Amino acid sequence: MVYPFTRSLSAYLPLAIYRESTLIIAWVLSLLTILSMLVIQLERLAALEIMSVNTYAESQKEFIAAEQSLIECEQHLSNIAVLADPACHIQSVGKNLWLISSQSKPSLEILIFLDEKTNIATRLNWRQNFE
Repeated sequence: MVYPFTRSLSAYLPLAIYRESTLIIAWVLSLLTILSMLVIQLERLAALEIMSVNTYAESQKEFIAAEQSLIECEQHLSNIAVLADPACHIQSVGKNLWLISSQSKPSLEILIFLDEKTNIATRLNWRQNFE
């Protein structure tokens, strides 16, 4: 007669190895899943960073273009007729004071003092006009 508690260790060993190997496989699969999710998140972060850098570079180019149009209008303020197609809006805001704003985005505004005697334009301040 065989008692249930007297079996040898070798009888339980295959079952124990099977259970442990199943747990190990499940653990490895969970680690692989976590690593694949990490790679996906890193790819998304890299894509967002690339979009951010491109947006920053594009907005910087637009800002420089708007500033260049303001500089051109500022240089020809004493003789506005020289500008064939002005890229800015010029309006008088007082005695010898002119407000020049760019027509492109981003909208920049500068306040200019134009000396009547020397026709020298002096920039008093500037601001970005948010709409």
